[in-house]
Amino acid sequence: MCKTTNYTCETDGFCFTSVQKKKNSEELIYNYRCFRPEAFPELIDLSSRHEEYCNETKENIGDVLFSITACCRNDDFCNDEQISFPRPTRDPQASEGSYLTSLEIAMCIMVPTLIVCLIVIIYYYLKTANHKKRGLHHHLRHGDDSIEDPDHPILSKGVSLKYMIEMTTSGSGSGLPLLVQRSIARQIQLIDIIGQGRFGEVWRGRWRGENVAVKIFSSREERSWFREAEIYQTVMLRHENILGFIAADNKDNGTWTQLWLITDYHEHGSLFDFLGRNTLDSKNMIRMALSIATGLAHLHMDIMGTQGKPAIAHRDLKSKNILVKSNVTCAIGDLGLAVRHDVTNDTVDIPLNNRVGTKRYMAPEVLDETMNIDQFDSFKRADVYALGLIFWEIARRCNVGGIFDDYQLPFYDAVPPDPTIEEMRRVVCFDRQRPNIQNRWQSCPALHVMSKLMKECWYHNATARLTALRIKKTLSNFKTADELQM
Repeated sequence: MCKTTNYTCETDGFCFTSVQKKKNSEELIYNYRCFRPEAFPELIDLSSRHEEYCNETKENIGDVLFSITACCRNDDFCNDEQISFPRPTRDPQASEGSYLTSLEIAMCIMVPTLIVCLIVIIYYYLKTANHKKRGLHHHLRHGDDSIEDPDHPILSKGVSLKYMIEMTTSGSGSGLPLLVQRSIARQIQLIDIIGQGRFGEVWRGRWRGENVAVKIFSSREERSWFREAEIYQTVMLRHENILGFIAADNKDNGTWTQLWLITDYHEHGSLFDFLGRNTLDSKNMIRMALSIATGLAHLHMDIMGTQGKPAIAHRDLKSKNILVKSNVTCAIGDLGLAVRHDVTNDTVDIPLNNRVGTKRYMAPEVLDETMNIDQFDSFKRADVYALGLIFWEIARRCNVGGIFDDYQLPFYDAVPPDPTIEEMRRVVCFDRQRPNIQNRWQSCPALHVMSKLMKECWYHNATARLTALRIKKTLSNFKTADELQM
């Protein structure tokens, strides 16, 4: 006998039970029936698959979430509701809600990504802000000179700049290693401003108790800064009559990038400043002129070898670009316009910047644009012309028997303070004027030698001018002879 919903069924077939659950409802609906053998389809009956047919599970049919059927024939009322039903292979309701929409998937990816990016940005910002703050405090702070940078232990305490340069470069003049340069630059305090020009400013700085000169270029003069640093670090350039290069560095002061060039400091300042304040005796005049000629000869010299030096022409030689040392000798500086001679293919390495030399000191062939810029000797001859004008400036300040002239720039009486190219061309090329040589100079041997040299330096025909080496030898011979007479 089988349990049925509305009646009692006696059969030797199967007792049947089904349970349904409708969508949006938690109630289970039970149905009880009986199956007589003749009720089974013939195909199922022949294949003896009765139990497989009546034990099945259906899901998502119309408003039915799932329907489970079970059959039994082993006992009376075996289809009571305590029968063990096979469970659905999966929970349809749970499956229905387990799928994510495209928007949900996108959000799952985007939200963690945005969080990670935000963390990285905040970290980078904090690190950069801290770096700038330390940079301002450390690089440009005025005050005592006891600052040490613990991040750069390469620089031992008690080591002087002179010793470090001599030991590191071994006299090659190629400059200190970049790490040492940056270490020195970041330990300098700026003390006071000592000069200003079209390129920027010059400051007196302090490094471990030593004075240094810091040339700060404006950002628009980056090419000049790079070129000058590059020339100063030429192999074998270091010389007592070339301004001593220490370091180059670009410094971020928090507002803009400053371009620093650090050199030896000379308290007398430029030759222009020195001559404006002081006079010279004949001995110091020759000594000063010889030091300038020696420095220029070294620049112009081509040193061959594996550690050789290319010949270099200055292109902006003038009294403002020459520094006076404590022993009243000179050092040539400001190499931002310099050109190098490449011996291997006989070419001239001309810098890519818009600067030109100082018009007052330009040679005739430069003013009238007849100079052959493919020939390196042309640049050397233009330097010698400017050297003759500098000798004239020095000679005017030579005190002989209490007689000397006021300091003046070359052509002070022929052109205005800031002459144009056309004005200089008219005076130098067309009128062929040169600075006036005093008659009294002929009575003083030292001034006589100087006047003779300057005349041979500023010939209109560039090929007729003396070389820097010849000028050096002439002055050296006169100095030696003068010392012997004493």
